[in-house]
Amino acid sequence: MAFNRENRSDAPFRKRGGFHRKRKVCVFCGKDNAIDYKDVAKLRKYVSESGKILPRRITGTCATHQRALTSAIKRARHMALMPYSER
Repeated sequence: MAFNRENRSDAPFRKRGGFHRKRKVCVFCGKDNAIDYKDVAKLRKYVSESGKILPRRITGTCATHQRALTSAIKRARHMALMPYSER
């Protein structure tokens, strides 16, 4: 049984005009911002309320700076500058 795809309004994979989000730009690439484990105020922006490190798709950082950010957060936790978990 064949059917005409153009006339079928409930086609399962039909794309409709939608909202496209603007791509997030890495904050650390644009300026001369260094990631430092001692700058706890800056690192807290990249940690969730429960204490987990936020992923790239949420923060918008590039892969290089996300790895450096993760290392800095882990180092700050080890030095007891940041908590491992929030309560």
